[in-house]
Amino acid sequence: MSAEEIQLVTFRLGAEEYGINIMQVQEIIRIPDIVWVPKTHSFMEGVINLREQVIPVVDLAKRLVVPSGRKTGDTRVVIANIKGNLVGLIVDSVSEVMRIKTGDIEPLPDLMASSNARCFRGIAKLDNRLIILLDLENILSDDDISKLREAVKTLDEDSRVTQPVI
Repeated sequence: MSAEEIQLVTFRLGAEEYGINIMQVQEIIRIPDIVWVPKTHSFMEGVINLREQVIPVVDLAKRLVVPSGRKTGDTRVVIANIKGNLVGLIVDSVSEVMRIKTGDIEPLPDLMASSNARCFRGIAKLDNRLIILLDLENILSDDDISKLREAVKTLDEDSRVTQPVI
């Protein structure tokens, strides 16, 4: 891979295709049982136990305030490293891993500016496809991250979360 290329994991939320840098993705899993955490943001689905590690899970469509499909057999959780923390991101389906040239990335049109604009890196144009590129470092604020850490710390002692899932 050249310095002028990036490798992405692409996925769907509703009808749209999104991409994130593969270097931030640890793994992709089927949607497991999720333990709900009270007093968190509406986009927080809860936490999961992944190999004895408690990981917070975010519904990415709710966080970005975009339409999403219903949870199906194709729904996945992308385990990503965000600001040094593992976070699960619920997506409708994972499409593929691909390389794109940085020259194929354009900034978002000014008309798309919103409070969520910092979450987006731009749009990649590939043949007849447009892939919206996310900036995971800006998906969650520092305050969101500290709340997630506190929730995980509190639930880490809860036997429902730390016991192996059979």
